[in-house]
Amino acid sequence: MTAPPTADHTAEITTVWSELLDLPPAEIPDDVGFLVLGGDSVLAVRMSALIRQRLGVALGLAEVRVDTTVGEIAALVADRVSDPSTGSLPAITRRRADPHAPFALLPLQQGYFVGQQDGWELSYASAHYYVDYPLDGIDGDEAAEALTDALERLARRQPGLRARVDADGRQYVLPTGAPGALPAPTVLDLRDAAPEEIDARLAALRDLMNVSGPDPMSGPGLDVRLTLLPGDAGLLHGAFSLLLFDGWSAGVLTRELLALAQDWNAVLDPLEIDPGDYVEAVGALRGTRGRTADRDWWWERIDALPAPPALPLVVDPQDVTPTVMQHREFRLDPARWASLRTACRDQRVTPATALLTAFSVVLARWSGHRRMLLNSLQTGRLPLHPDVHRMIGGFATTMLLPVVPEAGTSFAELARSVQGTFAEHAAHMLVPGVEVAREVGRRRGTHRPVAPVVFQSTIGMDAAMGSPLPSEAGPLGRVRAGDYTHHLRTPQVALETRCFEIDEQLVLVFSLVAELFVDDEVTAAFAELVELATALADGPGWDAVPELPEALDPVPGEGLRIGALPGTGRTHAPGPPADGAEQTVAEVFEDFLEVPVLDRTVHFFTAGGDSLLAIRVLARLAAELDHPVPVRAFLADPTVAGVAAAGRAS
Repeated sequence: MTAPPTADHTAEITTVWSELLDLPPAEIPDDVGFLVLGGDSVLAVRMSALIRQRLGVALGLAEVRVDTTVGEIAALVADRVSDPSTGSLPAITRRRADPHAPFALLPLQQGYFVGQQDGWELSYASAHYYVDYPLDGIDGDEAAEALTDALERLARRQPGLRARVDADGRQYVLPTGAPGALPAPTVLDLRDAAPEEIDARLAALRDLMNVSGPDPMSGPGLDVRLTLLPGDAGLLHGAFSLLLFDGWSAGVLTRELLALAQDWNAVLDPLEIDPGDYVEAVGALRGTRGRTADRDWWWERIDALPAPPALPLVVDPQDVTPTVMQHREFRLDPARWASLRTACRDQRVTPATALLTAFSVVLARWSGHRRMLLNSLQTGRLPLHPDVHRMIGGFATTMLLPVVPEAGTSFAELARSVQGTFAEHAAHMLVPGVEVAREVGRRRGTHRPVAPVVFQSTIGMDAAMGSPLPSEAGPLGRVRAGDYTHHLRTPQVALETRCFEIDEQLVLVFSLVAELFVDDEVTAAFAELVELATALADGPGWDAVPELPEALDPVPGEGLRIGALPGTGRTHAPGPPADGAEQTVAEVFEDFLEVPVLDRTVHFFTAGGDSLLAIRVLARLAAELDHPVPVRAFLADPTVAGVAAAGRAS
């Protein structure tokens, strides 16, 4: 029997919506959807966290939809209060006994970790994000001390700033008193330098921080620098290791760091959990009814997932060693961005969905087919505790998303279809996209990225966090956040579209490995994306019928394309290990996989291994074989015979 919602439940949920949507409670009817009132998927996740904080009720991912109403949420809360056993997400009710003990990397972190050891194609020595913000009105005599003090206080408050990663692919948090535990900023004083020297030094610094990111295996995962410039100006630089910082964390860190810099006496509310508590709680979901159901849902659909968009390439990605990703950027001015948001509400889709649909149209035209698999980066923070959204850590996740824009359909209809597909898949995110992608690769017999084209939206993040980036930072002066310079290096990604807000503008970015593509084709594709977005802001784009290719799937044999690349697998004659090297590999496989390995063709991943376990296997083999086996060689042929051969070749 369904329990009726109480007036208190309804009032509290209305208050949460009022705060998130910046609307008076009287303007939030019980029967009007969150999306229609201005909500989106990012705010929906935050809404779930606030409901847990204030009502003590955990709502599952499938329950908090963007089209839900206050009345529907209140009814769910009432059911959960009357029968707590119906909940799918447990609460974090106790801390780990030892807050400094190692804990696991989450799946996306594992991918970054292996990539940093040249495990994947399109890998980098460091997966990281770099950004700098101009500062005006700096107090040159106090700025460095204020930044140092703020960063130290923040690291004492946020255990994630003291996190490190060990050689086995585990993370841990250093005590505040441990040597090197608290990151310290580096200051470059150019106040008396000539303009030519300033330009050269800044260019060199940016190049350095773009290419050489922080390494959490040897020090902090964060590199903060301050450049002092003539005329009370400056730059605040930050490089964030993706191993330990997701996009949400960068937003938390910047807000809290500037708040502490502005006020020497500021005290932020303490955190009741740390990253290790959260990661272990996520790990405890394995075997639960909700996670098992999500795994079954994905596994039933894996074989039907399409290939990625077959974008034409000029070189095989495995033959490229990129150092940076190239960026194309466009900004939609505040008035047109407001018009686009209004139009999205009228069409009952989120702005992120509208832009994802536009991206899929561009990809279909570029690749020549309509059915494709995309990768979508998500915040990934399950509402297991009210402090989950206040912590710094690498909690992001991915979601594989099949899209099939139908020819002869208006853009509005395409967007509503994409939104339905997105909502259906997002409701099963207890199994992360990295885990699904591993299974896709296993079934298809490939170690190459199965979804190297990515869509990421952080639209609504400011509202979800409660404020935009602060503009005042005490001795650091005023922050011009909209005049940033930034770079991103993400392993296994060929092309990524990012959408975010800054200074009340919408920003669209292409980030790509430029060596892979014809430059004119990239330029044309980005111009199409911009054209579609502006047409949606101006109105007529919604009723237009986009021109799309007839082909549903890629046409075979059309040259080098994403998703149709030559494999690197080798075949070996079956039988027992043929020599001492193969016998050694077989024994090490047995020790780590805990299964008999009697044949030289046994495949490490098919037998139950994963990429992180492979790193540990390689560490053992380095001591037992004559030559170390490179990570990429292991992943290219992870059979007993193949690994032994790679050891001989080294």
